Amino acid sequence: MKSFLLTGIRSMACREVPDPPPPGPHEVLLRLAAVGVCGSDVHYYTTGRIGSQVVAYPFAVGHECAAIVERVGSAARRVRTGQLVAVEPAVSCGVCDQCRAGRRHTCRTLRFLGCPGQMPGCLCEWLVMPEECCFPVPDGMSAELATLVEPLSIGLYAVQLAALKPGQPHVAAILGCGPIGLSVLHGLRAAHPDARVYMTDKLDGRLDHARRAGAAWTGNPEGGDVVAAMSNVKPMAFDVVFECCGQQDAMDQGVKLLKPGGSLMLVGIPQTDRVSFSIDLMRRKELRLQNVRRQNECMQHAVDLAAARPSEIGAMVTHRYGFAETSAAFDLVADYEDNVVKAVIAF
Repeated sequence: MKSFLLTGIRSMACREVPDPPPPGPHEVLLRLAAVGVCGSDVHYYTTGRIGSQVVAYPFAVGHECAAIVERVGSAARRVRTGQLVAVEPAVSCGVCDQCRAGRRHTCRTLRFLGCPGQMPGCLCEWLVMPEECCFPVPDGMSAELATLVEPLSIGLYAVQLAALKPGQPHVAAILGCGPIGLSVLHGLRAAHPDARVYMTDKLDGRLDHARRAGAAWTGNPEGGDVVAAMSNVKPMAFDVVFECCGQQDAMDQGVKLLKPGGSLMLVGIPQTDRVSFSIDLMRRKELRLQNVRRQNECMQHAVDLAAARPSEIGAMVTHRYGFAETSAAFDLVADYEDNVVKAVIAF
């Protein structure tokens, strides 16, 4: 089969690789239909690593995908041949202390699509996955929309972890209007319809998307002091801040924006190994710092939300490429060209 492989820093090539083995009893053979280009994929493309996870070339990345069920294992009951499914890219063992505690996303032996040392990614024609990782989507949902289920599930999980009390007029900030920041916005609007959400980004085109998606206020930190501007609009500060870009300056802004007792949700993936915080300010405000590790049991919720709001969720896709154009898609996202939000590669 054909697969696009990273061959060096900002270098990719389409090569023939072995077909996957037949599916085991609880596995499914998938024919890829569409793949979304994620910021973490681009980290590997531009730097060859995320923290301690270092690419050994050649290597296939990619983990946001939709696929057609081509064959099911003898014991598989969840899906049927011919179905379009959204794929959960994390494969957990199901028996370790984390899995038994309901934390399959921090499984002791977790394997993740497109993660060096774990599993090759989905930028290939065929894939074998456990059937529990395959979520059938409703009839009529496009493969393009189904690729958004995985990043949307992260936004839903971040909102769930924030543990905002229902029925109250919460005020939240989202720093970063890329696909994850917009997914958090959709999650907030679904769970807390009365919440007022303020969003920032360094790209004006993404701020336009945020406003259309329901943000009450937007601002560009390169055009002025967004902390002062947001504080003028909302003087009593914010219940929760979702940091969705992995940038040190955004984390600093989040600490300043939060009201005492507020929560800073770290959703973005920094390119650096270390970040810092003003411990004096965090201590005096008694802030809660919460890392968000991908998602946990939110895929079906994301399928349902995408099906209920296809136009709103689908608007995150701004650029479309064919499989042969994979390198161009990665360059576009890496360089933030043409107001890209989400690029999807169709097979």
